[in-house]
Amino acid sequence: MNLGLERKVALVLASSKGLGLACAKGLYEEGVNVVICSRSMENLEKAKKEIEQIKSIMKGNKVISVVADLLKEGDIKNLVDKVLEEFGRIDILVHNAGGPPSGPINKITKEEWLNSIDLNLLSFIWITRMILPIMQKQKSGRIIAITSVSVKQPLENLVLSNTTRLGIVGYAKTLANEYAKDNILVNVVCPGPNLTDRMKELINRTIKETGKSEVEVKKSWTSQIPLGRLGKPEEFANLVVFLASEKASYITGTVIQVDGGFVKGPF
Repeated sequence: MNLGLERKVALVLASSKGLGLACAKGLYEEGVNVVICSRSMENLEKAKKEIEQIKSIMKGNKVISVVADLLKEGDIKNLVDKVLEEFGRIDILVHNAGGPPSGPINKITKEEWLNSIDLNLLSFIWITRMILPIMQKQKSGRIIAITSVSVKQPLENLVLSNTTRLGIVGYAKTLANEYAKDNILVNVVCPGPNLTDRMKELINRTIKETGKSEVEVKKSWTSQIPLGRLGKPEEFANLVVFLASEKASYITGTVIQVDGGFVKGPF
């Protein structure tokens, strides 16, 4: 299936590892010019080389890497400026940010609350404020926010994610309503348990806090998943790439989980 993404320009945030990197790879394979960002130049260079090894359906599409800290509004502006300087347009924004620390409510500090709000919610607000006028001028655009299944089913010991990521959903659905007239489609994608560095951190923390074995802790996750396994980042990225494409031209304002059946509710 030709997704009609050749020569499009995508900005994928927090994309040197995990789900962000998987999304960048998937888009690049479809012929998209991809801009990746991270706080670490070392991780970015490694990710850039990985992406460039992928066989793209279009010759000549590029990967550009930019160091950026999503906690800093100035870095976000510089990132957007770099994309425009290189390509002159932004067709796709994939908003991704590192998962906030785990822990119960009474263990979360004020600083952790503020950092989670800044990193997960406010970074999404600031970058969309900068990118929306560009997409309006183009009369087209795709904005895809990566959150978590915690927006549909709160997860134990993840109060920061349960709370701040719901704000992203509210903002994204409002954007979808207000900017549909400009052919800017906005959707939220919710990963379930995937075997990423983030999941490994959660598993290791649970092992330390409970004394359970790694096998027991992993089983506590997979036993809740009808498919019986953790997801692969590329499986998640497949949906993001589709939503970024012309084949998803009548999909906006949705909140879709990719979780192997983890969320049991009807919505």
